[in-house]
Amino acid sequence: MTYWKVYCMEDHWPGLWRRCFQHQAASVGWAADWGYHMEGKSKELSWSRARNALKAMKVGDKIVVQLKHNRIGRIGEVTGLEVQDDQWNPLVPRSKKEPLGEMGRRILVRWDLVNGPLDPDLVVKLPPNARLTVGILRPTICELPPKLFWRIKKAAADKANWVGISSHVFRHEESISDFLGSFPHRLEDGLQPYPSMRVRESVFSDGTRSDVLLIDRNERPVIIECKQGTPTIANINQLREYLRRAGRVIGKKDRGILVHGGTGKLSRDVKRHSLKHPRIEIVRYSFDVNFEQTL
Repeated sequence: MTYWKVYCMEDHWPGLWRRCFQHQAASVGWAADWGYHMEGKSKELSWSRARNALKAMKVGDKIVVQLKHNRIGRIGEVTGLEVQDDQWNPLVPRSKKEPLGEMGRRILVRWDLVNGPLDPDLVVKLPPNARLTVGILRPTICELPPKLFWRIKKAAADKANWVGISSHVFRHEESISDFLGSFPHRLEDGLQPYPSMRVRESVFSDGTRSDVLLIDRNERPVIIECKQGTPTIANINQLREYLRRAGRVIGKKDRGILVHGGTGKLSRDVKRHSLKHPRIEIVRYSFDVNFEQTL
């Protein structure tokens, strides 16, 4: 058995990962009608490498679908190969701009839904010990070392590593900041906007938008720092700097809450750093959007 990674161009063709999931196929491009053939002389080194990998791939091999930003879609087992020149079946539909469609060489797979989310809108954010090296990241298809594959599989099984695929599409920091500014009680009962704009301007003199100044039920100022990804030590230090400024301006003991997206699994260093004085509370947000037909 051989382990492979296949890059999914979700950033270029939004929705491609969901189509891969639904059609149970990883896919690559290089249509024969554009001069890319499985046999004979190759017009590009990248295609030579890809077709050599496709030729070496066998039923029963394992596939990891790679996405940008240290994420994977799923792990799958190869059940068939439809990659020959006359088997072009594009996952990106044909159009005037894409007359042949794209991503039409399909690697048929059976997704592993035990070690990974059932929902295709959730993907896996790889922890540092399971991330792909630069040499593995660059090719569209390449072989994975067995030890790395098993680290990836372990990471995929951990729900703390599951994130929404939209995490790098929407401007979550501004959205969460605006939401908390309007509905602070959704974060904690009793939270309200801080009543003085002049105080806010003194605390956040750098003009950042992702910060919210609130006051809790005990009249303690609460500074919220919103981050789209998983918290870092630098994020905690930034919030502590805001707390320092607030202490000079307000003169009261205040609280700091770091609201974040990304995974729910925090590194040991981040946990330890958050517990130092002044302690930083850490809260993870998630989105749940529903639609209702009205016409």
